Formats: sequence, C-alpha cells, structure tokens
Amino acid sequence: MSRYRPNLAVRVEPDEAEDLRYDDEETAAENNEEEESRGVDCPGDHVGVPSRPYLMKILQKQGDTNLVFADKVLRFTSSGKMKRRILLITDFAIYIVDPETDVLKRRIALAAVEKLCLSKLSDNFFAIIIPTEYDILMASTRKTEIVMCIADTTRSVSNYELDVFHSNRFEYNATAELVKQIKFEEVEGGVKTRIVQNNTQRKE
Repeated sequence: MSRYRPNLAVRVEPDEAEDLRYDDEETAAENNEEEESRGVDCPGDHVGVPSRPYLMKILQKQGDTNLVFADKVLRFTSSGKMKRRILLITDFAIYIVDPETDVLKRRIALAAVEKLCLSKLSDNFFAIIIPTEYDILMASTRKTEIVMCIADTTRSVSNYELDVFHSNRFEYNATAELVKQIKFEEVEGGVKTRIVQNNTQRKE
C-alpha cells in the first residue's frame, strides 16, 4: 500500500453553498495534545480511551473490548457538512461517536465493509464502503494509519483481503439513495477536493 504524507493545504469545494475547509493545523495540534493521554495498552489509541468513561461504556455495552485504533476525525454528512467525530476501531467493528454529546452515532461490523476508497494524492480523505447500508466519507491526518488498520484487522480476524481502491475520482453512497462523487486534483500548494452529486444510483 502506498504511503501518504499529511497534507497541510487541502481545499474542499462541495456542491453545497458552504465553503468547507479541513483545518489540518488545528487538528494536528489537538492530536499532539492527546498524545500524552494515549492508551498504554493500545498504540493506535490517540485519544486516551481508558480515560474517557463514555467511550469505554460504549465498547463494553457491545461486548467489544479489543481496541486497535481511536482518534478524532471529520465526518461528512449527506448534505456535505463536516462533523467532528471520534472514530473507534476494534477487531470486530467500527464506531462513530459524537464527542459533544458522548453518543454513539453509528456502529458498522468489519464484516459489512466491502472496500476502502482513497485518492492517489496527499490529501486526508477516505471512504468506507458498506453495500448493505450507506457509506462513510471522512477526513483525517492519520488516513493511512486508519486504512491500514481496517485492512490489517479484517485480514487477521477473517482471512479476508479487503479491497483498497486508489483513484482520484470515486463514488460513495452519502445515503441509501444519494450517490455522490468526490474528485481530487493536485494544485499548487496542496490538493483541491470537490464533492458533487451523482445522478446515478449505486448498482446492486
């Protein structure tokens, strides 16, 4: 798998009116602040899950105790807005948690993931494709680590080789009925990213 460098100048141009930008410097600063609270038993824990009772409660309620990754990410909604979330990955499932309300927003079994999509450029975006549900588009300065973590964990627990699709243009289902396309273009000083609605639906 190709290695990616964190990009410090990613410009997002969604099809909605808002001009949304991913603030890498701010996120990087937050990540640095969280390094000291990283879970001792999990090198991939970048938020200190054991010190956050609400996160531990979410995992324990699901009977899911083998954490392999945790970090703050940005998740794109179906309307194109960005929401701050905490991404948890265990050897069984992916969790999306709202850090403001301490609420579990979504849980996806690793077995339900068909593939991971990301560009060939040094941006921070990646999509998790789930055919039986709707997909997830997120951004993180630790994109490579997340993709490798999901792929490696899936391989180790099920011997299934997850497809990692590299392209500067790919589709994802923002909802069960809404298909969007994300396009990446290398420009001076960074990567320009545009999210547009696709008129075609995902083929079953």
